[in-house]
Amino acid sequence: MPVKIRLQRHGKKGKPFYWIVAADARSKRDGKYLEKLGIYNPNTNPATVELNVDGAVTWLQNGAQPTDTAKTLLSYKGALLKNHLAGGVRKGALTEEQAEAKFTAWLEEKEAKIQAKADGLSDAEAKAKAEALAAEKAVNEARIAAAAPVVEEAEEATEEAAQVEASNEEE
Repeated sequence: MPVKIRLQRHGKKGKPFYWIVAADARSKRDGKYLEKLGIYNPNTNPATVELNVDGAVTWLQNGAQPTDTAKTLLSYKGALLKNHLAGGVRKGALTEEQAEAKFTAWLEEKEAKIQAKADGLSDAEAKAKAEALAAEKAVNEARIAAAAPVVEEAEEATEEAAQVEASNEEE
């Protein structure tokens, strides 16, 4: 039975949410699957990917072929690297401890990159909010300044009217 690691669409119209599954290549896109390996949510920034790396590596070692998008996600989470390192262990090129150390170092580096991107996005968002607030304050001050002469003119007119009435009463 040819097995594919592919995405199974869930979510509503315009808001896709995917399961990463191992499924028979002949089954429908959203049909029967053999094992759910993780989730992928492209609606968040950065995209959320949760993956059972060990399960994915097991399927890859048993001959499952990932689709293009699934391959990208497996690479993003390190499943393809772990599979590659496991091949090196089987051939005797490195020990299990060395492979695990390389994989852990790669994971830490990847997490640092993801965290840096998330921090950069939050900083940019905060800066944009501050600029919008400053622009709004400037507009409000301009409105107040434009309305102030009208109020002063109205006060002057009432003062003049009061003086005219006072002079009329004296006569």
